[in-house]
Amino acid sequence: MSRYEVSEQIGHLLRKAYQRHLAIFSQTIDDPQLTAVQFAVLSASRRLGPSSMSDLGKATAIDAATVRGIIERLRARELIALQTNPDDRRKVTVQLTRAGESLVEEITPTALRISELTMGELNEAERVAVLYLLRKLSAPDVE
Repeated sequence: MSRYEVSEQIGHLLRKAYQRHLAIFSQTIDDPQLTAVQFAVLSASRRLGPSSMSDLGKATAIDAATVRGIIERLRARELIALQTNPDDRRKVTVQLTRAGESLVEEITPTALRISELTMGELNEAERVAVLYLLRKLSAPDVE
């Protein structure tokens, strides 16, 4: 019978790496109210332009219920505005406000630094390999 050691399993190691990244994010980010997932939504909104909550969820790999909550918190801070489609009131478009645009512009260099800090002591080849393997692991299964 093979021994199962949880600390050597991929899920455990990915979780620890992500927890480390979140700790670095919260210690480094200039806006203490901004979480990593909120920044991801703001950044995706900037890249996509006016878009649906569903599109933002797909772009950030955040489930629909969670992305709704994040958008509401960002809206409360007046970083995101919601626009209802006059032809179909069920459809809502999300877009950055000027304040949201400014915040993303201001925070992006720090976010890049956080990514560098997360990679820590990895050399360039290791960094490329980690990102390549994570992209491959996170790609949808094609059958």
